[in-house]
Amino acid sequence: MKLTYLFTLLALLTITIQAQDLEQEQKLDSVIITSSRIDLPFKENSRTITVISSSDIKNSAATNVADVLQQVAGVDIRRRGTAGSQADLYIRGGGFDQTLLLIDGIKMDDAQTGHHTMNAALPLEVIERIEIIKGPAARVFGQNAFTGAINIVTKKNLNNTVSVNLETGSFGQLNGGVTVGTELENSSHIIHVGKMTSEGYRNNSDYDNTNYFIKSVFNKKAQAIEMITTFSDRKFGAENFYTTNPTFNEYEETKNSLVGFTTTFNTEKFKIKPRVYWKRNEDEFLLRRDDPAFYRNLHITDKIGAEVNASYTSEAGVTGFGVDISKIYLRSNNLGNRNRFMTNLFLEHRFKLLDNKLDITPGIAVTYFSDFKFHAFPGLDVGYQINNDLKVYGNIGYTYRIPTYTDLYYSDFRTSGNENLDPEEAFAQEIGVKYNTNGFNMSLALFNRDSKNLIDYIRPSEIEEIYTATNIAEVNTKGFEFNTSYNFKISNFNQTLAVGYTFLEDDILDQNEALSRYSLNTLKHHFTTRLSTQLLKNLRQNIVYKHAERTTGQSYNVWDASLVYTLKQLEFTATANNIFNTDYIETGFTPMPPSNVLFGLRYNFN
Repeated sequence: MKLTYLFTLLALLTITIQAQDLEQEQKLDSVIITSSRIDLPFKENSRTITVISSSDIKNSAATNVADVLQQVAGVDIRRRGTAGSQADLYIRGGGFDQTLLLIDGIKMDDAQTGHHTMNAALPLEVIERIEIIKGPAARVFGQNAFTGAINIVTKKNLNNTVSVNLETGSFGQLNGGVTVGTELENSSHIIHVGKMTSEGYRNNSDYDNTNYFIKSVFNKKAQAIEMITTFSDRKFGAENFYTTNPTFNEYEETKNSLVGFTTTFNTEKFKIKPRVYWKRNEDEFLLRRDDPAFYRNLHITDKIGAEVNASYTSEAGVTGFGVDISKIYLRSNNLGNRNRFMTNLFLEHRFKLLDNKLDITPGIAVTYFSDFKFHAFPGLDVGYQINNDLKVYGNIGYTYRIPTYTDLYYSDFRTSGNENLDPEEAFAQEIGVKYNTNGFNMSLALFNRDSKNLIDYIRPSEIEEIYTATNIAEVNTKGFEFNTSYNFKISNFNQTLAVGYTFLEDDILDQNEALSRYSLNTLKHHFTTRLSTQLLKNLRQNIVYKHAERTTGQSYNVWDASLVYTLKQLEFTATANNIFNTDYIETGFTPMPPSNVLFGLRYNFN
């Protein structure tokens, strides 16, 4: 009841605050959503899309992408520890294998396991914005976008600047980074090198993470070619990540890299965007940190891909189409040596009727897997622009994902994969309304998803200890979400209040809990709010509140805050996380850190 009162109060406050000269640092209607084949302004999309701008990231009191996403209602980031070392990504109750992450439109799915999705997350310094697409997205992106997709859009240029930052704080945290931007006559470059280390907030929770990033644009005066290169190296204690055995002392190392080249050909009616890329992930897990011979898993996954996305504009509307071809190679001491060839074909067309107020976008994706053959998933988006600020929309679509290699072949003393698994399938529907003005944004969406063939781990009887992966679970997921933000001025300074709430109801049909390891731990109630204020010329304050209530009954409230003081080219920051020392677990057996602080210093050489 307290949560309801708080939610209502903040929503009313958002709507009724009176201010003048409203403006936003970046108007949403000027943002072009680039994570589809038909580029559309934010306001014209007929889907539920959330955009996190670079200024939102700066005011989030977060130091990594996982912590930023955790503040978005409907996005469930289940972290094991800090600094994004190991975090799973969920949208609207789906599993960690059912959400797709993209970097500048490049798919970062991992055929071994969805546990590695967030290994590809980039340092915050190089991110322009994050696009969150909720609901069935297989028609647009292919498999793995079962419940949604997140596209990290990197900055285009940094205009001949050098930025150096240093942070230190609780648990022996020491972070440092250098970001360089340079504009040359016929090329531009962004380079970032960063390191995050900590002694850990509990036994065996230390980490040593390093990030490298290069983005270059060559041949700018003619046919520009964009190159992106990323590499992350993470080493961390994994105490109780997967077991509670007190004799274990788990440890993990992951290495994730990406190299991609993209160019764009534009004519009056055609836009063609070809791309080639190579993604690699390496994961080493030790059950006993100082005894690799006791139990060691080593997996190396390579994905080599080429794709061409295009759009054609005519009197009949805009047609988007594309083809994506990739080859996957896996080498593993547990899963064996595997390879898979994939081809995706995409087609959609956007009709505009009734004086351009009504938009209808049917589309279909057809995918071929060398080991799972052909699959097709159609979908339909419909929207009606009531006026310049108000739009109603709806979408339906089929979506699916093929099993990971872990689902198919993994084995240990309690778990057995199943090479005869079928793909998971779902049919999803959504209706919503959006209201956007220069200073106020609001969206409300109701959604439903009927899933079947979900992969569960089942044992034949209560006396058996081995659980085998099986297509057995059917789950109905329904709910609604509400998001709003208000930008206003006090004493000529920009202020922002953002509020989000998601209600989710999951129901596993015909489950025998005594024989199943599949348990829903989704966020039944997820409430977030962020207040960013500036009352003095050089000082800005940010307060972030998160309330979570899971279907297991666990409930917790977490408060974070930060101060940013700017003095010409110098910037001082102070960040406090979990201010009131809440005791909570997001997933598994790993308690999250107690209250902690981080102090930072950044200098910008212009």
